[in-house]
Amino acid sequence: MSSKNVFIIRIAAIVALGGFLLGFDASVISGVVKFIEPEFNLTKIQLGWAVSSITLTAAFGMIIAGPMSDKHGRRLILKYAAILFTISAIGSALAGSFFWLIIFRMIGGLAVGAALIIAPMYIAEVAPPEKRGLLVSFNQLNIVIGISIAFFTNYFILKWGNSEAEWAKALGLGKWNWRWMLGLEAIPAIFYYLGLFIVPRSPRWLMTKNKRTEALETMKKVLSEEKAKSQIQEVERSISEDLKKEKSKLTDLFKKSMRKVLIIGLVVGIFQQIVGINAVLFYAPMIFEQTGIGTDASFIQAALVGLTNLGFTIVAMLAIDKFGRKPLLIIGMVGIALCLFLLSYGFSQAKYVLSEDAISNLPEAIDKEQILPLKDQVFENDLEFKTALKAALGEDAANTHESTLVTASAKMNTMLILIGIIGFVGAFAMSIGPVMWVLFSELFPTVIRGIAISFVGLVNLGIAFLVQLLFPWELATLGNTITFLIFGVFAVIGFIFIWFKVPETKGKSLEELEKELIQ
Repeated sequence: MSSKNVFIIRIAAIVALGGFLLGFDASVISGVVKFIEPEFNLTKIQLGWAVSSITLTAAFGMIIAGPMSDKHGRRLILKYAAILFTISAIGSALAGSFFWLIIFRMIGGLAVGAALIIAPMYIAEVAPPEKRGLLVSFNQLNIVIGISIAFFTNYFILKWGNSEAEWAKALGLGKWNWRWMLGLEAIPAIFYYLGLFIVPRSPRWLMTKNKRTEALETMKKVLSEEKAKSQIQEVERSISEDLKKEKSKLTDLFKKSMRKVLIIGLVVGIFQQIVGINAVLFYAPMIFEQTGIGTDASFIQAALVGLTNLGFTIVAMLAIDKFGRKPLLIIGMVGIALCLFLLSYGFSQAKYVLSEDAISNLPEAIDKEQILPLKDQVFENDLEFKTALKAALGEDAANTHESTLVTASAKMNTMLILIGIIGFVGAFAMSIGPVMWVLFSELFPTVIRGIAISFVGLVNLGIAFLVQLLFPWELATLGNTITFLIFGVFAVIGFIFIWFKVPETKGKSLEELEKELIQ
């Protein structure tokens, strides 16, 4: 491998670590919710806030990061993001109250928003044209790897915390398990900050600041001297032409000619989130605990979800240019709908019974005398059982011990639930998850693409925020069966829209698509 290839791969890998931190920061909360709910005595909406607050500020971070990077440079903004990731991780781990936990999570959200758009932007600006697609995909792949690693670190912290190992006791992994889960992110965040010092400034950004010599030196590390000079001249022409053009405005997006692509972009962006993917990824251990398999097993199965997400994302990367965007979307939405209906059916068949043996084996923290009136009663669904628990124990005690009591009483086909969740995540990861962003980059005309993607991206994040916020409340109010049934119905509607309205963009130039769609 040539030194130029080694250089660009090293630089792309360092910058894509921002994607890893983004994925890790977003999903590590999945292992935390079980422990912070009783510790801070949270309502279901407050629990939703603990998960979704990061998404809220990520939207704001995304809005301000672009203009700031244009003024101060991509690398500097990524350094600031690394600092914010570190502050968020340490602050969240040390939070003494729910208020401060939310504040530090929201600080992390600003970093998530910045990394979401600046990392792939930097890589695209540095990479040679023939390697751009592969190198930019590093970032998406790192996001998924970050999600997967968060599931595994959560599991191992829980496992070691429950062990008798002296080193684990010395570190307080059992006593402060959720704090370690959150604080661990500071390690890769610090490495990210240090690694960015060996990353050069973006040559295209340097050209906008009239730093031609430095830009050319960076280009020479990636391309031959002749190609580097040619590329710099091309960038100069592009910048000169851009200065002559009238700047696009948000209002341009709502012109009649843009109506078709805007509706397609908005609907696809909404359905990517409204099928409930972030509910499953961010609350995976909570969902698995509803099946009665116990805390340890639920964390293992959550890690399996992360691996599935990673594997099928790679499948999508390999298949998208071969099979096209629309076939992947259609196959994926069918799979998503079927798996969500399977989940709904699996939970609808559940029974909840506290036998005498189950009650005798409950932890001492649970008042068994209060539970005895429920002995051998058969509850047809989770809502009936949880209502009975609150009547017997009181609301606070019932919420504190809910997962333990569900584990002791639930009778259902756990393999069916596991297949449903794994299938759902796999279908999402090989279709609308990654394909949506490719579709956005192709649907919108060049002159307004940045504004358009930012707008539909904000709507997408807004729906993600609502899904994450409301999911614990939905489980508590509507129950498992109805919640997943609703997600499944949304998937069917999304499938119908994609079948009839979303065009195939594979193999067409951006100019051809613009003539076809902008009318």
